[in-house]
Amino acid sequence: MIYNFNAGPSVLPKEVFVEAGQAILDFNNTGLSILEIGHRTSLFQPVMDEARALVKELMHLDDDHEVLFLHGGATTQFMQIPMNLLNDNELASYTDTGTWAAKAIKEAALFGHVEIAGSTKETKYTSIPKDITVSPTAAYLHITTNETIAGTQWKNIPYDCGVPLVADMSSDILSRQLDFNKFDLIYAGAQKNMGAAGVNLVVVNKNILGKVTRKIPTILDYQNHIKEGSMLNTPPVFAVYVVLLTLRWLKKMGGVAALEKNNNAKADLFYKTLDSLPLFKGIVAKEDRSNMNAVFVMEDPTLEKEFLDLCKKENMIGVKGHRSVGGFRVSMYNALTLESVKAITELMKQFAQVHA
Repeated sequence: MIYNFNAGPSVLPKEVFVEAGQAILDFNNTGLSILEIGHRTSLFQPVMDEARALVKELMHLDDDHEVLFLHGGATTQFMQIPMNLLNDNELASYTDTGTWAAKAIKEAALFGHVEIAGSTKETKYTSIPKDITVSPTAAYLHITTNETIAGTQWKNIPYDCGVPLVADMSSDILSRQLDFNKFDLIYAGAQKNMGAAGVNLVVVNKNILGKVTRKIPTILDYQNHIKEGSMLNTPPVFAVYVVLLTLRWLKKMGGVAALEKNNNAKADLFYKTLDSLPLFKGIVAKEDRSNMNAVFVMEDPTLEKEFLDLCKKENMIGVKGHRSVGGFRVSMYNALTLESVKAITELMKQFAQVHA
């Protein structure tokens, strides 16, 4: 058995692989592959319609919020958001909580002024800012709800920040219950909790659009994508289909509430084990630890390679930490089983016992 702790692209439900594989050979008994059907045909339109409807259902979205599936992943949104929401002479407020937040800040500065509402850069992004200051004139506040590399997660969302709230949820989308209607724009690459790489989810409150004075290229204007139902250009057909299959699985499992309960159980088991073993050390403030990405190191760095070699021997994939942080990272996305977490925590205990 292989245990997949990759940070992304990452683990998906087995039944999604089976159904997606079948669709590559024969989509819905049509004799055609999902890879070769027209995106504007009666074969694919129901896929897009159901995927968008399931997002609305699972997130309990109101009629003001539109669901889009776009190309480019979350990285494209770093510039598409300020292009649509921020005039040259206006201010946007950003929290600086890690690698991905910093990338978003860099792109936003190309379109207007950026203020840092809160930052943990000085402490190497090992926590989430507790006090943020948002200018009431800011066009929006941007947060990264979960930092995949730093291993931090916002537990207390600043819903009442006084300005439109924008969130990068790439690594914790649909993993826990939030009041999604209080966000004015949510974006998330699909390849961690929601599907395969190649498509990006955008949930946007249409009331915040159409207010900038700049001319926006056709393909980058959210309003055009809304008007065309995510069919402004050829969508990533297969990636959208895998999202649909994953959303069906998520609903079948009991929805976001059920997944949150399971994710809490996995994170609780992992962090309790981590804290009980002096050989290993968590580097993130306990109150800000991510339920999706557990980041940790060893008290004795010379043992790291030995532990990674043991993980490889036991078919535990993706445990090595990001190159910018080092150490280890165990990603526990929606589709990762509790049994997988039990397996790696037992391995950690055995390794610690040998080196006691």
